[in-house]
Amino acid sequence: MTDIPERPATRDRERTRQAIITAAGQLLQTRGMRFSLADVATAAQVSKSGLLHHFPNRDALLVAVVDHAITTFRSEVMQHTDIAENRSGKLLRGYVRALCGGSQDAIQTFALFAYSAGIEEIADVAELVRADAEWWREALRKDGLPPARSHAIRFAAEGVAGALATGTIYITDDELAMTRTELLGLAES
Repeated sequence: MTDIPERPATRDRERTRQAIITAAGQLLQTRGMRFSLADVATAAQVSKSGLLHHFPNRDALLVAVVDHAITTFRSEVMQHTDIAENRSGKLLRGYVRALCGGSQDAIQTFALFAYSAGIEEIADVAELVRADAEWWREALRKDGLPPARSHAIRFAAEGVAGALATGTIYITDDELAMTRTELLGLAES
């Protein structure tokens, strides 16, 4: 009796959709906007027609990638926000913790935008990014620190995340720890 090779388990609809979004996000990080739907289908291990079943065109796929990135990033920041801290700057400290070495997912998700020059030319992506920027402005305004300090800390943490995401040797582990500690201190009221 010969062994019949097992066929890979078929994915359900949502897992397939998520595999496509993940593959497109990875290609976006490694190639920028220089990839095709066929490249995404190959990376996601689906047929191109299977991909098109979920996303009718490249723009629709990129909108889904950005929407997923925004949701993932917010979730990562929230996971690094200590709800027991009952003082101003709690959310901002979670933002710093997530981006300054606390969450590889947050760093990679944040970096997605650094590698995707031109993605905001897609109107729906631009609208998602605008709405997300406004969400963060409002959330950090409610966080209770002066806006100028909050913005400076936020953008410094994003700079650290950018350095970490590129794998640069520009920032050492000691410098990262020192910067993270300083930013967390500045995020106190």
